[in-house]
Amino acid sequence: MSSDRIAAAFARAASERRAALVAYLTAYDGGFEHSLSCLLAAIDAGADVIELGVPFSDPSADGPTICAAMVRAREHGATLTHVLSLLAQLRAQRDTPVVLFGYANPLLRRGATRFADDARAAGADGVLVVDLPPESAAILREPVRAAGLHWIGLVAPTTSAARCELVARGASGFLYAITRAGTTGTALAEADSDEDAALRRQLALVRAATRLPVVAGFGVRTPEHVARLAPHAEGVVVGSALVEAALAGPSVLGASVRALREATAR
Repeated sequence: MSSDRIAAAFARAASERRAALVAYLTAYDGGFEHSLSCLLAAIDAGADVIELGVPFSDPSADGPTICAAMVRAREHGATLTHVLSLLAQLRAQRDTPVVLFGYANPLLRRGATRFADDARAAGADGVLVVDLPPESAAILREPVRAAGLHWIGLVAPTTSAARCELVARGASGFLYAITRAGTTGTALAEADSDEDAALRRQLALVRAATRLPVVAGFGVRTPEHVARLAPHAEGVVVGSALVEAALAGPSVLGASVRALREATAR
């Protein structure tokens, strides 16, 4: 692709000896203007990559915080068309990479090729679909890649080394390593626990399967969580905690992002 904003973001973070901060926010939570203001605030406070959640009626991978955000977004009339319009407005003002994060149903309903082309035109850099395993992903993955967008791979704590390699072969941009079983929002394991040690082994396994940046997410809520993960991953994703902060407005969200960014040193 002619301009790879995702690769540039990870390269810049590495040159600064830190992990990239990947910030998730649900599109249209609070309506168009509130959502755009929060996205701008997160970027200006130091988010390296934005994961823009596409609202869906059955977000099975998400916990109560993000589920509630999707309900609010849908109450404000959010559709995939609205999300892409929001992205286009964001892209007109900022150059930060954006990954559309969502579920297969609303994307396939639009038509895979049309979705991919529309996402590219709106300024997306990549797509992450949480409910398409690699064996079933070609229906969206190939149109997305043909449009010049990254297909972000997703691996779970239970993913074997062989399956990590399978996911990595179909991925580009980065690999998202889920840090714990369950849904989003559940707090990360305590430091120095058996679960924490297993997480470090998982991240090492994922890194061995790919040359792509590895980012860790699910349950990452505090600067302390970010500081613990930053030495073991090229990026750290924070979602539910930022969705909660955004409810209080862009300034509160910006302060949260700045605190998280300061914890990314490796």
